[in-house]
Amino acid sequence: MNPDSPIRKVYQGIADRRQMFRMFDRHAQRPNRFDADAGPLYSGEWFEHSETEHDYMFNILPPLFMNGEMFAMREFLLGQITSVFFTLKIDDRMRYFHAYCDLADKRSPARMRAAIVERESRPVRAMTREERIEHIWSSTHDEYRGYADRRFPRAHRGGRTVMFFGPDRSHDFKLLDQLTDAEIAAKLPVNLRHLPMAVAA
Repeated sequence: MNPDSPIRKVYQGIADRRQMFRMFDRHAQRPNRFDADAGPLYSGEWFEHSETEHDYMFNILPPLFMNGEMFAMREFLLGQITSVFFTLKIDDRMRYFHAYCDLADKRSPARMRAAIVERESRPVRAMTREERIEHIWSSTHDEYRGYADRRFPRAHRGGRTVMFFGPDRSHDFKLLDQLTDAEIAAKLPVNLRHLPMAVAA
C-alpha cells in the first residue's frame, strides 16, 4: 500500500449498486484528472456493499486472482491499483466489501483485510471526523460538490468543496476539510449525526 495512501473507510452503511459504481470513481471531477498521478487518491479506499453486488462483480470478468475470502478485478484502475472484493465473517455474519489495493505491494490485500475486520469489529458504532468527511463526499451528488477554483486563495485551489445553502436560498461552496462539526452534522443523514466520535478508525 502506498505510504501516502492510508487505509480509510469512505462510506458508512451498505452501498447499493448505483452508489457502488459512483464510488468506484469518487474523484472523477478532479481538475487535474489527466495531468497527475492519482494513485494515492484511490489506493486504500474501502466501503461495504451487499452480496448481490459482490456476485454481480464476480461474474463480470474472470478475476485476476482469488481465494476463499477475496478476489481481484483483472482490469487495473491506475498503475497496479485494482478493485479487490472481500467476503468476511465479522461477528458471526458474512459481509461484503470493496477496496482499492496497490498490488505493487503484494501484502496490500492482506493489510486491507485486517484493517476492515479491525474497523468493523468495534463493539460501539462510531465514526472519526475523517470518516464523516469521506461519507459526505461519497454521498453528495456531483452537482453539489466540486473543487476549489479562483474564488479561493491559491493555497486552497484544487481542494474538495461541498455546497451549502443559506436561509435566503443563496448557496456557496466550502472546503470539505475545513467544515466545522456543526456543518458536518448538517451534511450527514439523520441516522449518522449522533453516532459517537471515534478517535481513530
